[in-house]
Amino acid sequence: MEQFRNIGLLGRMGSVQVVETLKRLKNYLVGEGYAVVLEEATAAVLPGHNVQVSSKKMLGEICDLVIVVGGDGSLLGAARALAGCNVPVLGVNRGRLGFLTDITPTEMEPQLAEVLSGKYVEESRFLLDAYVKRNGEPVGYGCGLNDIVLHPGKSTRMIGFDLYIEGQFVNSQRSDGLIVSTPTGSTAYALSAGGPIMHPRLDAIVLVPMFPHTLSSRPIVVDGNSEIKIIIGDYNETYPHVSCDGQTHVTCAPGDTVTICKKPQKLRLIHPMNHNFYQICRDKLGWSSSRDQGGQ
Repeated sequence: MEQFRNIGLLGRMGSVQVVETLKRLKNYLVGEGYAVVLEEATAAVLPGHNVQVSSKKMLGEICDLVIVVGGDGSLLGAARALAGCNVPVLGVNRGRLGFLTDITPTEMEPQLAEVLSGKYVEESRFLLDAYVKRNGEPVGYGCGLNDIVLHPGKSTRMIGFDLYIEGQFVNSQRSDGLIVSTPTGSTAYALSAGGPIMHPRLDAIVLVPMFPHTLSSRPIVVDGNSEIKIIIGDYNETYPHVSCDGQTHVTCAPGDTVTICKKPQKLRLIHPMNHNFYQICRDKLGWSSSRDQGGQ
């Protein structure tokens, strides 16, 4: 297990709870002798911190570990910024769900102590790159840890598009769009649209049509190394959007081509030793347990 010396802190803005947790976390780490580096926007809400400050991009270059305080959305943003740095990321949950941020604030210090002593589980999560081209020329790019979504934006019209996987034509669709999700994102927007839950260790991508015009359009799971190409029909009257994790957006035009593939760099995600994906599903999705029913 790695020895962590320089630890970066990154927090979601606009939350009193996050700020209080960041203060507590910084004081704990400094007291334990670690060198703390604050992301510059995070440092702005911690006046008098007396520690080093860095940009989000440089945080991954100079730190051995980055701790994100917030919800899953905060960790998604950090993942896109830090995936190319090969730095492990740990999440402290101050959001609603917490599929990715699984250190609890009530037990933060003892859980952190175990992780920092080398008692942790590390996972490798892949991201997706999305490239938008118009007449063969690039017009937009984004990446996502959860998903890449083609959707109509503010319009209520359906989108017509052709779908190709690994260069092979799959079908023509008319729908509200398409969700292209990693296993990490299978418990997010894709799940709400009727997609399957995929274990995070799977090397697979799921494509989930959004309110398709034909009931025969169903979710499909493909190999994680597949290249997915969406050609937006030039007969469309709307200008659909491509959203990455729901946080970054590219506006497309009729006739544009959207190419989606696995990002070469992966996210290193750290969990406490008691991390259990199925326990998280039971807790977050309300799955029943036979122990709750007297063994029935």
